[in-house]
Amino acid sequence: MIQRYSTSSIKNYSSSVRSFLQVAEKRFDQPDELNENEIEKYVFWKIRKDNISSSYQRMIVAAIDKFYYSVVGKNLSIRHLYPSRKKHELPKYLTRAEVKRMLQSITNPKHACIIKLLYGCGLRLNELLHLKISDIDSENMLIYIRNSKGNKDRVVMLSPTLLADLRSYYKSYHPKYYLFEGQDGGMYSAKSVQTIVKTAATKAGITKPVSPHILRHSFATHLLENGTGIRYIQQLLGHNSVKTTEIYTHITDVARIDKNFLFVSWSIFSRLLYVKNIWATRYRRWII
Repeated sequence: MIQRYSTSSIKNYSSSVRSFLQVAEKRFDQPDELNENEIEKYVFWKIRKDNISSSYQRMIVAAIDKFYYSVVGKNLSIRHLYPSRKKHELPKYLTRAEVKRMLQSITNPKHACIIKLLYGCGLRLNELLHLKISDIDSENMLIYIRNSKGNKDRVVMLSPTLLADLRSYYKSYHPKYYLFEGQDGGMYSAKSVQTIVKTAATKAGITKPVSPHILRHSFATHLLENGTGIRYIQQLLGHNSVKTTEIYTHITDVARIDKNFLFVSWSIFSRLLYVKNIWATRYRRWII
């Protein structure tokens, strides 16, 4: 069976195997000389040295396992090196006020368009970088996202305001092929986009960590808060399963609980204060 991995997956797997082999070649001449114990030592060393996340650990183990099976022709017993289970953390997101402050802090039109696309269209970082000029359909007010995660295509809405911003940016920067390009042409770098987002957040006085993906989380959360249907949000985000999208309902549920808790707590406090005042008045009359 031919496995059609995305460009980013191939890049990540190759990088993981390359890093592993660079360490291994210091002690071994050939990859087949390493056994499971040596690979286990390497994974634990990476955890201690780089403090890697469980998802990154999972990718390293999968890359090494696939390399040995496909290239070396050796089946490894390293399933125990996969993280025991994935942490289910609620996505972090920004409030509408925080997003507004970020946009107001930007003076560079290119940077403004990048953040507006990440937040206003819910794009992944890799999807933003691969956007071509031809993917902007001004006639139908759509943006085409091609070969995104899972090798799927999808469309997202293009607002008139964003279209005007993109046209203004285009007239100033004249990109040739990709919508956003580096100084020497070619695809814009992921690091540059991450720096743009972090700088805008800092200027806006936001102290919590902000990344391109947090802007995507904010997009989904704010849509849900506005009453947008979960299935429609699933399509906009490009999720395979609606269960992935439903994680945002937990965020909005928690927000509602917090507001209701404050309302109920204040109501109870007000009631207790009212009863206390009544009893205090009666007690003073009885004393007099």
